[in-house]
Amino acid sequence: MTDQLFYVWITLTGLFVGSFLNVVIYRYPYEEVTVSNPRRSRCPKCQHQLAWYENVPLVSWTLQRGRCRHCAAPVPWRYPLVEGLTAGLWLLAAVHAGGVAHWPLVLVHVLVLSGLVVATFVDIDCLEIPDSVSIGGMVVGPLLCLAVPEVHRDSWVARELAGAGPVGPMHALTASLAGLAVGWGVLFVIGWLGARAFGKEAMGFGDVKLLGAGGAFVGPGGVVLALMAASVLASIAGLLNMARFYALIRGRARRRGVAKPLGKALARARALGRYIPFGPYLAVGIGIALLYWNDVASRLL
Repeated sequence: MTDQLFYVWITLTGLFVGSFLNVVIYRYPYEEVTVSNPRRSRCPKCQHQLAWYENVPLVSWTLQRGRCRHCAAPVPWRYPLVEGLTAGLWLLAAVHAGGVAHWPLVLVHVLVLSGLVVATFVDIDCLEIPDSVSIGGMVVGPLLCLAVPEVHRDSWVARELAGAGPVGPMHALTASLAGLAVGWGVLFVIGWLGARAFGKEAMGFGDVKLLGAGGAFVGPGGVVLALMAASVLASIAGLLNMARFYALIRGRARRRGVAKPLGKALARARALGRYIPFGPYLAVGIGIALLYWNDVASRLL
């Protein structure tokens, strides 16, 4: 198989996996359903069981103009977003790894990236990160790194242990365990210190487990990079969220003809806008460290 054909295949596969991830994300909060039960997808409003041609990634949503064919209920934009995002990430992973010759590395990377997609959207919906992603990653990560040492070909721990030779299974396993310990430990300590300082929970334990799982694949250096990237992105998002609430508060005051003091509006906006899920930004940081550790580290250092 040529690289070009491999890229087409991985992109199409990513589209259909993205459709499956939508099922996982949507059904996660509901205790009465599982990924496999019911077996066929249904419209949440009219309970119509979708035919295969109503469930083709991207195509069905586009042709149906984002609505159910039977009751015309709107189908959330998240469905094509997750499908397209997953396909794009799978293609990116394949190109970054070097094509079909490095297919084991590609499989590991797309598995991690798919888990990060699930963690991101479930955390947005439920303010919770599934244990199947975080704890599952901590268990499976070292085993996959042992089987595919190339995962840690850029990890400084593995390279230091390997010396002038190639990174081997035990080098990769050591880097994976070190990354897991650092990822879990860093956020645990930050959360503990924050709770002591502010008298309330400062870091969700789901975030701790997610960074631990990510650390198993990116190593200790990747953990630092992921946490830096996540912190910057979350800070920007928090400021934008506060600005959004400030604009809403001031706009509502103007419509009511109430003179809302600037200081009170800012304080209210800060109180409402500072609470955002950290998991999605951790997921982005882990993804950057997974694929672009060398590129970003060289620019920073």
